[in-house]
Amino acid sequence: MTVVILILLSLTGAFFASAGSIGDWQKAKEASSLLREVEVAQIDFLANNPQRAVGTLTVAEVAGYLPGSPTALPTVEDLEGKTLTIDVSVSPPVCRTSGGDVYDPSGSSQDSLWDVGK
Repeated sequence: MTVVILILLSLTGAFFASAGSIGDWQKAKEASSLLREVEVAQIDFLANNPQRAVGTLTVAEVAGYLPGSPTALPTVEDLEGKTLTIDVSVSPPVCRTSGGDVYDPSGSSQDSLWDVGK
């Protein structure tokens, strides 16, 4: 009986330990999805304005090409809940911290976690 209780407690502990990782993964996938939407808007804008360089794009110009034509880009939160900005002056767009650094704690720029992926 004690062994069964010990196994159940171990399984419960493992479940709660992995629940945090699932939440982190979900935030990463949501950020990637938003970045893909912004990338499509960026590509649409550049298709209609072929003379423009990516480095000169503004948020207002790209936001107008998002579904629903919002006036601003969607917001992304990092793992600590801080708001990140989406940089549209690079292709593909990336999330940046308030200090201007690219935010991608996954360690890979092609895994579709915190980035557009391949």
